[in-house]
Amino acid sequence: MNTGKISEGVLKRSVLGRIKTRREEVRKGAGAGEDCAFLAWKKQDSGEVLSAEENPVTALSTQTMTLPVSRASYLAVTAAFNNLAAQGADPAAVMLSVTLPEGAQESVLRELMEQAQECCREWNAQIAGGHTEVSAAVRWPLISATAVGRLTEWRQNSEPARLSLVMSKWIGLEGTAILVREKQKELSGRFSAGFLARTREQERFLSLAPEAAIALKSNVYAMHDMRNGGVFGALWELSQKLGVGLSADLKRIPVRQETIEICEFYHLNPYELLSGGALLMAAEDGFLLAKRLQEAGIPAALIGVTNESNDRLVVNNGESRYLGPPGPDEIHKVSFN
Repeated sequence: MNTGKISEGVLKRSVLGRIKTRREEVRKGAGAGEDCAFLAWKKQDSGEVLSAEENPVTALSTQTMTLPVSRASYLAVTAAFNNLAAQGADPAAVMLSVTLPEGAQESVLRELMEQAQECCREWNAQIAGGHTEVSAAVRWPLISATAVGRLTEWRQNSEPARLSLVMSKWIGLEGTAILVREKQKELSGRFSAGFLARTREQERFLSLAPEAAIALKSNVYAMHDMRNGGVFGALWELSQKLGVGLSADLKRIPVRQETIEICEFYHLNPYELLSGGALLMAAEDGFLLAKRLQEAGIPAALIGVTNESNDRLVVNNGESRYLGPPGPDEIHKVSFN
């Protein structure tokens, strides 16, 4: 298998197809394009599942950072919290698993924990536990974060095949932030100090909490974290999750010039680059949602619509191309060793 997120075919055959045991408490579990699980507990005396009023639904999501990058722990926890926010859940805690290579110094572990704590402080969440070990099986720190939170009330009344698609911020957000931090020396030979300084600022936009909160108050139908596979991967996965077709206008998809130029430097496709921090939303009134996001100072654009077909199309200057299942993220084409 290729480096990066496994393909949808492998996921269905060798992961989802092997999940046999079912519990009533698991309201929503593993599935293609599903980043969160929802749990609701039973009453001990009667065995009935508790109502949302009696016990709010618990949401869980796991994200792993496998790249050898300096902010690995911060990025892993942010990604896990973003998954909860994109499902309308409020993160409360995170379980952190850290596997270090043989010979790693204690200072490395301390730095990773400080990064996780920095992220938790921004989200008002707590590190609730986890696991730490040293292993010869890894060459650099491997970070896995499982976020836990509470699902807020979220009603869906629209028809999924009659929705507008709205995107916040810009594509390639997380990937660009990683590249400019990790490849500073290499990029400084091509780009000015001012250019790189502006690009580094993208790190402060990695949280989805602000736009998710506004979307929930604006009758959003569905939300999806645009991380692995970029905007093309997110469009495919949202389409799969809703069971609808869609059409997106390439010219309307927002991208920063810094991302375009850095992707050209590394021969990457910005539309399939790690886009954590950007949120894909489906809403009945996309214009209103985009307006409310913009009024709150969050860049947003209406990029397409869903439909009743099975096609996932990207239109560019009148020409259409079909989207396929997402492959490995473009970030894996860059060597960080």
